[in-house]
Amino acid sequence: MRLAKVTQNGAVGLAVDTGAGVKALFGDAALYDLDALIASGGSALTDAGAKVSAEGEEVQVEDLTFLPPLVKAPKILCLGLNYKDHAAEGGFTVPEFPTVFGRFNSSLIGHGAPIIKPPCSDQLDYEAEMVAVVGKGGKDISKDDALSHIVAYSVFNDGSIRDYQLKTPQWTVGKNFDDTGAFGPWLVTADELPAGGAGLKIETRLNGQVVQSANTSDMVFDVVDTVALLSTCFTLEAGDVLVMGTPSGIGLARKPPLFMKDGDVCEVEIEKIGLLVNPIKAA
Repeated sequence: MRLAKVTQNGAVGLAVDTGAGVKALFGDAALYDLDALIASGGSALTDAGAKVSAEGEEVQVEDLTFLPPLVKAPKILCLGLNYKDHAAEGGFTVPEFPTVFGRFNSSLIGHGAPIIKPPCSDQLDYEAEMVAVVGKGGKDISKDDALSHIVAYSVFNDGSIRDYQLKTPQWTVGKNFDDTGAFGPWLVTADELPAGGAGLKIETRLNGQVVQSANTSDMVFDVVDTVALLSTCFTLEAGDVLVMGTPSGIGLARKPPLFMKDGDVCEVEIEKIGLLVNPIKAA
């Protein structure tokens, strides 16, 4: 099932891509609050989608404004250096344990919304990433059980302000500028994808030019590894968002560097999950 939180003419709703088109129901928070649906567990998410599929009105995608699928995640946990080629292009060794940093909900935007280039920096970079959403919390989760804790997948552009990211060894500031974390448009339930979201093409295009192209099977730590390893450290909660790292091709590593600027358009696409498109706008 493919679900999205959307607005149309000021009304918030839940949209479902049925394969034959898109249907939506508006105005019922019990349906469109994807954070709450996932937190409630069980079949709440798919039940909401089924109601929209059965009772919703047909809508045109171009008439919808897409919001970030989740905006109240208990934790947004991002993996750095999680593709070998990306670690190499940055001069880093491949990590033996996931390199993890946090993102704030306040940094998130949806499909179609502008990624904001702040006035303090000209080093706004792109990063194509797959999202895995925790649907069932737990501590010390085994690898055998890890995927049973993942409810859905999505697309993320981990917009990074490189000079601020690299001012210190801790990346938090450069990864959390307002309106830099593009997320969506769709949440795709785990049953629609290969196990762990593996084997999917992941690509970034900047103004139509391919700048990143890889496969989600190239991750150093896949979804199974990540769930098992992180849950040895702290409890994972329903609604946690795991942002699974980016492949090589980032703007910082290019010669000369390639950073996003006002008027650019950045597309991140993951096979079977969706296409996330955002214009770049100077603040």
